[in-house]
Amino acid sequence: MNDLVALAAALARRAGGIALEGRRGGDLGATTKSSPTDIVTLYDRMCEETIVTGLADARPHDAVVGEEGTSRPGTSGIEWHIDPIDGTANYFFGLPTWAVSIGACDAEGPLAGAVYLPVLDEMFTASRGGGAFLNGAPIAPRDVRSLPDALLATGFGYDPAAREAHGRTVANMVGHVRDIRRLGAASVDMCFVACGRLDAYVEGGLNSWDIMAARLVLTEAGCVVTDYAGGPVTPEEVIAAAPAIHGPLVALRARAAS
Repeated sequence: MNDLVALAAALARRAGGIALEGRRGGDLGATTKSSPTDIVTLYDRMCEETIVTGLADARPHDAVVGEEGTSRPGTSGIEWHIDPIDGTANYFFGLPTWAVSIGACDAEGPLAGAVYLPVLDEMFTASRGGGAFLNGAPIAPRDVRSLPDALLATGFGYDPAAREAHGRTVANMVGHVRDIRRLGAASVDMCFVACGRLDAYVEGGLNSWDIMAARLVLTEAGCVVTDYAGGPVTPEEVIAAAPAIHGPLVALRARAAS
């Protein structure tokens, strides 16, 4: 697993460097995908190609799934999930909270992962049973004990109806927490909960590549990650929080959505 983490981190740093240099160059070759707000750039595709090539060279028998269309079968029992630029809108607008996310899983779930924020030069890593780290130092969530003290993060997908519904839910939650942040990249939000910069995160309608690496960072840091009902987490429903407030947050979100 240490080898998998090292590979994920090396490829995340390599792809992040390419994306950062491209952002500084100015012409991002931006187009849209599923909606007018769903941006993809030349560097999303270039970074995915860089990561996929690196994985093929190092681990040719692993499966690979990427946001920008990669779907390669494998025979090893290990599958990589790649988001070459998580938070592409942030990247496009020059905001610092975007990341390269690379996670590996097997039949039991997440196995190893890296989430790299190039602008901040911050590398979050984790392996199953091996802990979670930020630039090599162990991390843990903040010791928050009550929802009124909790700084909550959320995000919004690209479907207008889903955005409106989630917006109503969040509006019903805001009076019961310290405040709400919307940083614009799921993997960043989740890693920030893991290291105590945020206390909790709620969002739905994500994809496997959004959460594969970051959910392992969360759990290895000591956080709790579930679906909206407190069951096994899925990309469609994510609630992540410091342990003491997770149960109350599940209950609050249920009330707010009703």
